[in-house]
Amino acid sequence: MGHVSEDERIPLHWLGGSEHSPKMPIGVTWGVPWSKGTLGRDELLTLVDEGGKFAPVQSWPTAFWPDGSVKWSAHAASFTSEASRRLFLCKGTPSSDQHRCTPIFVKENQDWIEINTGTMLCQLNKQGHDVIRSIFLDQKQLCSNGSLSCILEEQHNESSTRLRKEHDYISQITKLVMEQNGPIRAVARIEGMHKLMAGDREWLPFTLRIYFYAGQSSMRAVHTFVYDGDSQVDFIKGIGIRFTLPMKGALYNRHIRFAGDTGLFSESPKHLGTWRTQGKYEEKFRKQTAGKYVSFDPLEDERFIYLIEESATWDHYKLVQGTADSYTISKRTKAGCSWLKAAVGNRSKGLVYAGGEQGGIAAGVRNFWQKHPSSLEISHMMSEQAKMTLWFWSPDAAPMDLRHYDTVTHVESAYEGSEEMRSTPYGIAHSSEFTLWCFEHTPSHTTLLNVIKENQSPSILHCPPEVYHQKRAFGFWSLEDRSTPERVYIENKLDELVSFYMKEIDERRWYGFWDYGDIMHSYDAIRHTWRYDVGGFAWQNTELVPNMWLWLMFLRSGRADLFRMAEAMTRHTSEVDTYHLGEYKGLGSRHNVVHWGCGSKEARISMAGLHRYYYYLSADERIGDILDEVVDADVATLHIDPMRHYYPKDQYPTHARVGPDWAAFTSNWMTYWERHEDISYRNKIMVGIESLKKMPNRMKGLAVHGYDPATGQLYDMGVISGSHLSISMGGPQVWMELAQILMDVEWEKMLAEIGDIYHLSWEEKQQILSGTVPERGYAWPLFATGIAAYAAHYYADDRLAKLAWSILLQDEMGQKKIELKPVSELEGVRIIREIPWISTNIASQWSLNAIMCLEFIGEWLSPKDIEHEGRE
Repeated sequence: MGHVSEDERIPLHWLGGSEHSPKMPIGVTWGVPWSKGTLGRDELLTLVDEGGKFAPVQSWPTAFWPDGSVKWSAHAASFTSEASRRLFLCKGTPSSDQHRCTPIFVKENQDWIEINTGTMLCQLNKQGHDVIRSIFLDQKQLCSNGSLSCILEEQHNESSTRLRKEHDYISQITKLVMEQNGPIRAVARIEGMHKLMAGDREWLPFTLRIYFYAGQSSMRAVHTFVYDGDSQVDFIKGIGIRFTLPMKGALYNRHIRFAGDTGLFSESPKHLGTWRTQGKYEEKFRKQTAGKYVSFDPLEDERFIYLIEESATWDHYKLVQGTADSYTISKRTKAGCSWLKAAVGNRSKGLVYAGGEQGGIAAGVRNFWQKHPSSLEISHMMSEQAKMTLWFWSPDAAPMDLRHYDTVTHVESAYEGSEEMRSTPYGIAHSSEFTLWCFEHTPSHTTLLNVIKENQSPSILHCPPEVYHQKRAFGFWSLEDRSTPERVYIENKLDELVSFYMKEIDERRWYGFWDYGDIMHSYDAIRHTWRYDVGGFAWQNTELVPNMWLWLMFLRSGRADLFRMAEAMTRHTSEVDTYHLGEYKGLGSRHNVVHWGCGSKEARISMAGLHRYYYYLSADERIGDILDEVVDADVATLHIDPMRHYYPKDQYPTHARVGPDWAAFTSNWMTYWERHEDISYRNKIMVGIESLKKMPNRMKGLAVHGYDPATGQLYDMGVISGSHLSISMGGPQVWMELAQILMDVEWEKMLAEIGDIYHLSWEEKQQILSGTVPERGYAWPLFATGIAAYAAHYYADDRLAKLAWSILLQDEMGQKKIELKPVSELEGVRIIREIPWISTNIASQWSLNAIMCLEFIGEWLSPKDIEHEGRE
């Protein structure tokens, strides 16, 4: 018997609600927050369902409080039958029932590592080209020779001709480690390069993580590559992963499946459709199409067997998702023959299956149509060794073009941030997710449709919003509350804003391999489109922290659609907008027409504070890598000073604004410190804080400082900046959570001082601050309403509280209805409804500040504040 503690019994919900509890065997990983001092690192945790039955669970800490207690924990469970609709995580002793689960067994030899889930056995190579050596199900080999593939199209301009030459690359393994060894969850990390098959060049470093769960006959993978080529020459024509599938049995008992928009494309390389398929042969044809075993009597069916043998054999199939709205399924008999269009559709769900009489493999690529151009291929179905290829970038599409959109910058006309041409993709990354399922027999359509659903929206558990709020997960924010008309007004506007952007993502087709997850910055009401071609007004690239907005909206509601939107944004911004190697490593690119196009490479775009939400909620190891990569981003400012255009090289090693630069650094250090308990980064935070405490204005001047990355020391330059970027790029959110960790009363007062002074008149500031206050400083009052609310709460200042509400609700965003207006059909390429005045900067900041104000000064919200409702 086990024992659980009722004082820490945390309810867990399936994302999407109990009706979305998984209906098939799955493994799941999730994170849980803990209040300081409530969970020791060695305390045991158990998982029970609503009936009190124990479920096996594997737990590990992902962050710690300074006292050594656990701040965040991660958990893995494997459900081999239908999962319970409600679960609870409890402190206590596991039941002996937990040990009835057959654990994952990992065995290592000189050449490979073998992971046995109890139902599936996978061998991963330590060296060579093939990352996956073999996959077995019940001792039958279903897959082998899994290798990464890249096609490089090398382009050179010579006179008026552009010469193109293709080169094939294959994975070359440099390292294989097991990051987890079970008992419920095992994680293998494979690192390497793409090596030229007919030469020595190696490029595109990759990481392939493969996830296994006890009792599961499936494996999930996250594939990441970093671009380290020359964008003027090296054009990626295709990138993906290829497997060999043993094929046994008659050709008519081999099967191919592709996921379409709603159902499945189902065929065999030798289907039974002939001009004489009648009577009982129609029934056999139906059985074959359903994936069932078919047999014939050599004598009775001799004539029909001849017809089958004489009919065409379809050896090669592919599904190509060329755009977000169109895919084509094609097939051919053999090389040198034409492709036959078999089916067309809009948005494939990204799954392929191939197998014979011994079983087969289904593979699903997540966000398949959203991250077009992508494709799925099956070849050599008539041989004993078929090939399955998952193309994350399809070679049927034009090659990637990562060049900048112009040869010069446009600072004055298009707000591009810097005269310097620093547009480079060198060091950006991209991650793709896919899952493989092993089947003893060709699965039914119902089974594959469940697999498709799980692949596109993987099951995950999460805590109720009240738990996150009570534990102060990620600092200070408000729960959804509709208890008064005033609160209903604000909550409706918060919902309307995120709903608008969800619709815009689809309406404006913000999809594509390098784009999916980002949203646009500014709207053009004249052309009825977003300013996709106007320098710094195109892609958002984390400007004014929409990541934080979306994640807080999820935390306070538990909505699945918000989780998925925030997840996609996190995956994109942490990879594409961030540099992972090269001279800008740890920094990100400010908003631009091209994601990596802006000359301003800054820590505010890549900071850990934007991405740690997803890491702690999901325990995703790839995001964990990125959180570690940015920890020393401040060192990169020695090479590219964020204030270089305003302060030439002087006595300081470099410069940093208290925000967003130093705020971003502190988010990186705080995250690394709590994850790895590395006190050196805590000390670096404290050096900066102690520097600020000694300055005449402390943090009130929102100033530019001299900065030394070696020590973390900030130097007073006697400059008052009053920069709104200090409080609109996530600084308050980071600093308030840091206050929970440091328990430094002086630090809390310093934060309150910012909110107390921000909205004072220029004359009042001049009297309080030491130095000259810029007349254009402390701009965008809306952006500071959250920090003002913090100050009002800190000082119990009703005047300041009422002022914050007044500014927030009298802003254009606070007053106007989120109302879509139709555009004339002649003025757009399709039917368009728009909000002509919308701005993502304002939408993000209004929402974030409203969430903070509701938490700190909700009691001061007055009916008078919303009397403007409906006014234009």
